[in-house]
Parts: sequence; C-alpha cells; structure tokens
Amino acid sequence: MEVRGIQGAVTFDGEWITITKRAVGHQPREFRLRAADVTGTRLKPASLLFHGYVQFLIPGSAPASESRGLMAGGRPPHSDPHSLSIPHRSNEGAAKLIAAVEQARDA
Repeated sequence: MEVRGIQGAVTFDGEWITITKRAVGHQPREFRLRAADVTGTRLKPASLLFHGYVQFLIPGSAPASESRGLMAGGRPPHSDPHSLSIPHRSNEGAAKLIAAVEQARDA
C-alpha cells in the first residue's frame, strides 16, 4: 500500500512503514518504522487550499509540532522523519493506510 505525498511517499507492507522524502537538490531519504513500534498515528486530511499530513508517533520521540503560517498550512516541518505532507487527492489512501497500520498495531 502506497500513498503519494508532497515530495515523498509512505508505503506499508503489513509490518514495516517506509517514509521516503525527496528534498530539492538532495538524494531521497528513507525512514523505516515497524508498525508494532508505533504508539499512535495522526492524520490531518488535506483541504482544497492546504495540504494535510500523516504522522506516526514512536516511544521516546515527541511528535513534531505543526508549523504555523500561510505557506506551512499547519503541517509538521519537512525535516520531521515520522510525518509526510499529503495533497487533497491522497486523503482516501492516507486514511486506508492509517487504518491498516492501526490494525497491524493491535494484532
């Protein structure tokens, strides 16, 4: 299962969550998390005007706060390795991915 985001993507294979981020002028960076290690998830759906985000919470790491301002639109910063901004067209896929991760956490 894959969700395309802003400058990246999130994939989930049933056990591992992989967040791939591409910054302009840099090589793609990949962050992997086991679903069993995730203590919580956050999904802020995108609107037609602002991007939303998916975020995975892990023990020992405080969730990145939402950046304020017109350009940030209430999302965590791009440097946060456990979140990814999503466009409006990815809302449905992101909700399914979050549900699958929550189900895997409970198993």
